[in-house]
Amino acid sequence: MITHRPRVAFLAASLLLTGCGGGAVATAGHAPESAAATATTSTPTPEIPLEVAPQQLPGLGPKTWAQVPSDARQAVVVTGSGKNSSQSTVVLYERSDVGWEAGDTWPAHNAVRGWTDHHRAGDLRSPIGVFTLTDAGGLLRDPGTRLPYDHGSGFTATGTGFEGEPLAGSFDYVIAIDYNRKPGTTPLDWTRPLGAGRGGGIWLHVDHDGPTQGCVSIAKEHMKELLLALNPDLHPVVVMGDAKSLAR
Repeated sequence: MITHRPRVAFLAASLLLTGCGGGAVATAGHAPESAAATATTSTPTPEIPLEVAPQQLPGLGPKTWAQVPSDARQAVVVTGSGKNSSQSTVVLYERSDVGWEAGDTWPAHNAVRGWTDHHRAGDLRSPIGVFTLTDAGGLLRDPGTRLPYDHGSGFTATGTGFEGEPLAGSFDYVIAIDYNRKPGTTPLDWTRPLGAGRGGGIWLHVDHDGPTQGCVSIAKEHMKELLLALNPDLHPVVVMGDAKSLAR
């Protein structure tokens, strides 16, 4: 268990400022009709199409796919509606022996100004890319995740969002996205390997019914479901960006 330090309240405040086919059908056969034989028919047996999971994550082009680590067996795919849109969807994929299998699709928000290939502190855009998911935390107690979980008051969210919605509860559950941070530390850790100018504090967190500063947010029940599903042994990653960028 990672514990927070006395400065976490200040860090949480800073985070708010920086971002948070169908087969053929067999035909019936008929026995020859004769005085000595009775005509018989057989019931056609349709071929059942087998659904084969894709070997590559759907929607990803060669440039994006090349960034997905070969050992990743779980991928949270965040697909933005447009480069400048704050609307997106989230799908958790898990890789089995037959390929990548998709879970449910959840509505989500991303940054108010959309997406960027070169995130900067305060640009109000979410970073495009593939990032590992190693650490979690929240204001609420650990719901049973296998990720290291930091529980404490440093995850208190205050104030209002871009549409006047209250931010309270936004950090009840969070998963740190390993963009410009040190993996293996609490989401509240302020280490910025790329420098402070490249932003940080990019999380998956509880949706507050509005766009974010840089994070990706989904409904509370979906955050809890995601926390329970992610398994460090499967090397989870998040693949995030607008649909056009991800298709490159």
